[in-house]
Amino acid sequence: MGRISVDALKGINLILDRGDFISIAGPSGSGKTTLMNILGLIDRPTGGKVLFGGRNTAGLSRRELTRMRRNLIGFVFQSFNLLPVLNVFENVELPLVIAKKGGSKKERRERVEDLLEEVGLADRQKHLPAELSGGQQQRVAIARALVTRPEIVIADEPTANLDSATGERILELMKKVNGEDGTTFIFSTHDPDIWEMADHVIFLRDGAVESDRRKKSGPEKQDAV
Repeated sequence: MGRISVDALKGINLILDRGDFISIAGPSGSGKTTLMNILGLIDRPTGGKVLFGGRNTAGLSRRELTRMRRNLIGFVFQSFNLLPVLNVFENVELPLVIAKKGGSKKERRERVEDLLEEVGLADRQKHLPAELSGGQQQRVAIARALVTRPEIVIADEPTANLDSATGERILELMKKVNGEDGTTFIFSTHDPDIWEMADHVIFLRDGAVESDRRKKSGPEKQDAV
């Protein structure tokens, strides 16, 4: 900012375990979004290093980072980032097509339809994003993030646009996926319900870790990031 240097993050040192349900909390401006973008391999840190499954990502090319994001990570953005020209079904199916996952066309359709049923949008498959409410668009984004069965799901305020009943349903779905598939979930959130469900809660303030609390640990854990 002109001659003033602003550190979005400073002195961050974290180990996030594979298979955990992780909440990153903190007030606005604390560095949550920057940390999420670095963990999701969207942004590169200006210092330090990020180890992903023990692999240092600093030396990876843009193409290699893109491949890792495509194959290993599901994203739920606060702004949804749905493609406006695609309907609900097509938006959710797209990651399967791009990553060449999901098997046959029939198997892809069944996977997408099952997820849309889970998030309560089975009757909105042919609707465009502009024809949906903010909460419905959020649920489409959540289904899209889960459709490829990624190793990690990174979600920025995933329940922010949802009513309490729908938010609870979505959290139960994510907890189910976490338990059954071992998917690692990393949330940036102000939602105390997610804090309560989390295995690992990290609180940021002014770009630094104010507290780093784990509810469980074990020798079977492996580093996710």
